[in-house]
Amino acid sequence: MTKYVRLATALLLALVGCLGPAPRPSPAGRGPLILISIDGFRADYLGRGRSPVLAALAADGVRAEALKPAFPTLTFPNHYTLVTGLYPDHHGIVNNRFVDPRTGKIFLYKDEKSHADPAWWGGEPIWVTAQKQGRHTATVFWPGSDVAIAGVRPEHWLPFDGRWTPHERVAQALAWLDLPAAQRPDFLTLYFDRVDHAGHDHGPDSPEVDAAIAAVDAALGELRDGLAARGLENSANLVIVSDHGMAATSPERIIVLDALVDPAALEVINAGVLAGLAPKPGFADAVARALLRPHAHMRCWRKQDLPPRLHYGTNPRIPPIVCLADSGWQIETRAWLDRPEHHVARGEHGYDNDDPTMRALFVAHGPAFRRGVVVPEFDNVDIYPLLTTLLGIAPQPNDGDLAPLRGALATPAGAPRR
Repeated sequence: MTKYVRLATALLLALVGCLGPAPRPSPAGRGPLILISIDGFRADYLGRGRSPVLAALAADGVRAEALKPAFPTLTFPNHYTLVTGLYPDHHGIVNNRFVDPRTGKIFLYKDEKSHADPAWWGGEPIWVTAQKQGRHTATVFWPGSDVAIAGVRPEHWLPFDGRWTPHERVAQALAWLDLPAAQRPDFLTLYFDRVDHAGHDHGPDSPEVDAAIAAVDAALGELRDGLAARGLENSANLVIVSDHGMAATSPERIIVLDALVDPAALEVINAGVLAGLAPKPGFADAVARALLRPHAHMRCWRKQDLPPRLHYGTNPRIPPIVCLADSGWQIETRAWLDRPEHHVARGEHGYDNDDPTMRALFVAHGPAFRRGVVVPEFDNVDIYPLLTTLLGIAPQPNDGDLAPLRGALATPAGAPRR
């Protein structure tokens, strides 16, 4: 079945679901579906021996050799891809920072006021779809979950607060699962960012990353024990993912844009691993000559010429020229490097999603899944049709395909819809 046929089929199913006379109950006997993100957890971290709870869930359930993130391999684009099944090019969160050329407004992931506008967020996240179809939802943080997308937030949600410990996040999730059965969330998200922060601050091979992995794993143990205490251990399904990996970086591996092109000739929309550049009027040819040629440790394209495998380059929010650093390198301006407070991270992401250091995590455990199964690497857009199948809801149009995960399911629930 082609992608376009899948999209048309999904749209028809979504319309049928919306026209139903009453919300459908959750599939009989199913407990909550819990989607867990460990931000920055590289696929090979699972083998470090610092996460025994996660390793046990993987051994007793399903794990992927790796999960391939969407490009760019950044936090906000990938988290929104996971819950919409759309590539960033299609849902519109094309970077952690970008400009809408039609309005001049800036999206900045660290600025709640800038990203609170629902107009930024295309597609429909799964918590909106689930609530439209009669499910209860809750989010202990997730990019976009604090925004009224299509006028809807999760039934239970929180404004993001990075000071919350992994223990506190699990405690909140369990508190919502203590609601009466008729009100208890059918779908719930948990988000942990400690591993990502440690990777940025100290590098992916640091003892600090090991400690962060252990802290999050302990929280997963608290969740497992909390589910058991509530009689949910045999009915809850866990889908544990990460958004991207992490590569080691260094202040010695910096590409200085000013050495390649006159900084007065262009506007730097974003820099770092992935630079988005807009030539100023009258300078388009000069900028193209300077950048659209081979460079050491960096590749540049006109947006329309980006490799098709990246599924990136058609959205108007993507700047006209995109430059991507090689793994471990970063692209910066002299003005930024000369700032006294500038900081070069010891670990970064955002690189080519074919880069092995960008590979992400996938583990699934629960009655919906087979036991002791390892599946080949697959694209993270395929998580969305898995989630809608487990919830028993009609999906919105998406770029995903359940086929890579059908063999991981314990029942024929993943059979193609007719």
